[in-house]
Amino acid sequence: MHSYDYVLLLAFFALVLLPAPLLGRFYFKVMEGQRTWLSTLLGPLERGCYRLAGVDANKEQSWQQYTLALLAFNLAGFVLVFTVLQLQGYLPLNPQHLAGQEWSLAFNTAVSFVTNTNWQSYSGEASVSYLSQMLGLTVQNFVSAATGLAVLVALCRGIARRSAKTLGNFWVDMTRATLYGLLPLCLVLALLLVWQGVPQTFADYVHALTLQGGADQTIPLGPAASQIAIKQLGTNGGGFFGVNSAHPFENPTAWSNLFEVASIILIPVALVFTFGHYVKDMRQSRAIIAGMLALFLIGGGTALWSEHQANPALSSPLVEQSAPLEGKESRFGTTASVLWTVTTTAASNGSVNNMHDSLNPLSGMVALVNMMVGEVIFGGVGAGLYGMLLNVLVAVFLAGLMIGRTPEYLGKKLQAREVQLLVATLLVMPVGVLVLGALAASLPGPAAAISNPGAHGFSQLLYAYTSASANNGSAFAGLGANTTFHNVMIGLGMLIGRFGYILPVLALAGSLALKKSAPVGQNSFPTHGPLFVTLLVVTILLVGGLTFLPALALGPVTEYLSLGL
Repeated sequence: MHSYDYVLLLAFFALVLLPAPLLGRFYFKVMEGQRTWLSTLLGPLERGCYRLAGVDANKEQSWQQYTLALLAFNLAGFVLVFTVLQLQGYLPLNPQHLAGQEWSLAFNTAVSFVTNTNWQSYSGEASVSYLSQMLGLTVQNFVSAATGLAVLVALCRGIARRSAKTLGNFWVDMTRATLYGLLPLCLVLALLLVWQGVPQTFADYVHALTLQGGADQTIPLGPAASQIAIKQLGTNGGGFFGVNSAHPFENPTAWSNLFEVASIILIPVALVFTFGHYVKDMRQSRAIIAGMLALFLIGGGTALWSEHQANPALSSPLVEQSAPLEGKESRFGTTASVLWTVTTTAASNGSVNNMHDSLNPLSGMVALVNMMVGEVIFGGVGAGLYGMLLNVLVAVFLAGLMIGRTPEYLGKKLQAREVQLLVATLLVMPVGVLVLGALAASLPGPAAAISNPGAHGFSQLLYAYTSASANNGSAFAGLGANTTFHNVMIGLGMLIGRFGYILPVLALAGSLALKKSAPVGQNSFPTHGPLFVTLLVVTILLVGGLTFLPALALGPVTEYLSLGL
């Protein structure tokens, strides 16, 4: 590694960690309706949205009402995106005259963006019109992230409130999360990206003659900067162009690369501090951040070491090599590519600035493990922290079993109903990855989509269903997933991965809110010290390891051993 690699890593952590406490307090004040510096500007717009939609901002909902509102909103979003994609050939803002998507691809795409996954079995510039990008995909990038934030806030209220029957109002939480939490940051990032050279235009594609041979070349354009801003800040990840942030129009410079990769986990890190404000104990936030950073550094260090190893296939006295650049953009280099890979899979983002199919086996396994543990290492907007809080409760339960006490967290006792809901969430990733992935691997038609034989081919399939179930959206890219079977099954995996967590989390929030809170005393198990952080990290690794180690052994582990690295 060079000196500029260390500067990049320091700049990344500075951009993420320094503003996080202030941003976290801002989100707490926004979501609780307290006055902020944006209230004068956006307050009238917020109240106008409530009047237009007929929402009583002062009326709170039970967890059942909150859940029904969330499901209805997401169903309406799915229908809108599916319809727009099917009919885009007849709709305006389509200067390329692109036809509507085939039904299974439209289903997959609509589910993908509604669930905050942004899995793409298509190339954006060749398949999706400007209207579809803006009205369908960009809108869902905002509201799917806001949905995750709303669910997190509901869980925070459930933990913090005592003997309460309500969790807030879904429509109010969605509106505040979008207006205050996402739009201002996206405006700033979009302007920074335009400054760096990312296009934001409705002009048609440019047709040019190349200097070499005079061949005709089509240069795609479009309103890219606005979508890229929310795809990063909203942990969505779906690229405006086919190769995502490896495309020079999505990510043209080292500065744009730094802004974009830091944006992936900016809000998820800030929301950890938001949780501390809800429970009035910032020590809980620091403990969770410590656990997340420990897991991030373990994976990041492993991937960096792996990608800086020489390629054994090119081992020869005649070949001088350090860190192989195959599958990476030379304008970014190895360290920036690895940093993006680890960050995008630690969060439920899925955007890429390099090709994950070209990663060394250990680096590919780090990306897989980041997703298999439920993307709780920062994770998505809202989704990452409520996933981590589920692991916190599991760790508390295990600690209670070890010391022979009824487990409790912040004064709330965990009883049979809460444990049953926690167990239900532990089944989400195994069902999505192992069950659906096994079906795809065992049937001859779907298995034919694998482009590489042996262990790496299995890793391609495993990665696809892991990415879908974790609502990540990145891919090894060697899998021909645009078939009816894979479009439907991957879509099903995305639905399981999204709502398989959301529904138990909201039920858990409602159950915890009803409980009385006992004062935390000397006999209470502390959940803010190094001992608990260690227990939390071990719990996450053990649950993920015991569940997925056999599958990993068939893929990246076998590939690593076969290469003799």
